[in-house]
Amino acid sequence: MKKLFIFTLAMMFLVISALAGHGAPAKNANGSKKNPAAPRKKEPEAPYKAFLVVEAAGGRVIDGANAREKRPPASITKLMVASVVMERLATGSLKLTDKITVTKEASKIGGSQVYLKEGEVFTLEELMKAMMVASANDAAYAISVHVAGSKEEMIKLMNEKAKMLGLADTQFHTVHGLPPGKGEKEDLTSCHDLAILARELINYPKLMEWTAIQSDTFRGGAFTLSNTNKLLGKFAGTDGLKTGYYRETGFNIVATAKRGEMRFIAIIMGSPTGKIRDAAAMEKLQKAFAQYKMLNIVKKGEVIDQDVFLVDGKYRKMKGVTEKSFLYPMSVDKKGTVKKEIVLPEKVKGEIREGQKLGELVIKLDNQVIGKVDIVSPVYVPKANLFTRFIRRLGLNI
Repeated sequence: MKKLFIFTLAMMFLVISALAGHGAPAKNANGSKKNPAAPRKKEPEAPYKAFLVVEAAGGRVIDGANAREKRPPASITKLMVASVVMERLATGSLKLTDKITVTKEASKIGGSQVYLKEGEVFTLEELMKAMMVASANDAAYAISVHVAGSKEEMIKLMNEKAKMLGLADTQFHTVHGLPPGKGEKEDLTSCHDLAILARELINYPKLMEWTAIQSDTFRGGAFTLSNTNKLLGKFAGTDGLKTGYYRETGFNIVATAKRGEMRFIAIIMGSPTGKIRDAAAMEKLQKAFAQYKMLNIVKKGEVIDQDVFLVDGKYRKMKGVTEKSFLYPMSVDKKGTVKKEIVLPEKVKGEIREGQKLGELVIKLDNQVIGKVDIVSPVYVPKANLFTRFIRRLGLNI
């Protein structure tokens, strides 16, 4: 009986120990306790699928990743509509005062819009502002029909312009960038191509005026246009250009900012949220402005210290000057690595006109050519008289 009692106590002790061990939290390799019920820490989403930062004037690539990856631009497609329009405004075939009557098809376009009604009439400038500030899809459609006669013809013009600009990654199938319906193809482009397009568009002051607007009115003040580019007013120097979004492609932006002589363009594609996209764009632009300065490598009128002999000129020799200045974005500590190579002929025949090209000044950075500046004559040099030229041909020093 005593042995049975001892055996029973031992078994109870083992069961209690086992149950206690089963309920105790497991330990990590370092001895700390694990909590199996604790949720796993969610990994942060990547801030983008692709990005590119370029210096606007020369197109120098500052930074980038997956820059040639083809992605849907969404509403950034409207930048190509704008490119076609601005080119025609420049040639005079379009005017900002042109009247555009809204078609039934334009009034039925969804997404971002200014709620155009069939038969309403607006000027081209009013609709361009609505498209560039509020990303109005109905305005983009109405403009396209006015410019090309139909959306199909406008898409042809957009793709022709893309080809002319060398946008090898780009193909447009819409005039507004909305996601494709059943059986339709989506617009495709890349950060690389959008940088080229943006560099062209910044040369149109009127377009940049529109893209810098934070808020404006439409339809006589009845409708407020709010810019989709939230970097305006947040990041110093920002004055354009365009955002784009739909669920499958994520949040995109082509942003540009200018401070002093420096202008950079940042393209972000495929961000998970608008805030992440905007933060990434600002971080890239801020880094570019912090690291680079626009240095005046060559000054206009700089005398080139190498003589050119004038075979027929009234003077025997002359020194050329640089035709223009050459500015280039670079780290200040890199300035010492810039080299200038003078390319001039030994002799020049005939009279010399003022401003006539004599040769080139080739600018190199790390043995790569980054630019060229013409070397020109600073003055007019007439031919010497016949007697002087005859004596020179005899080898006499006159």
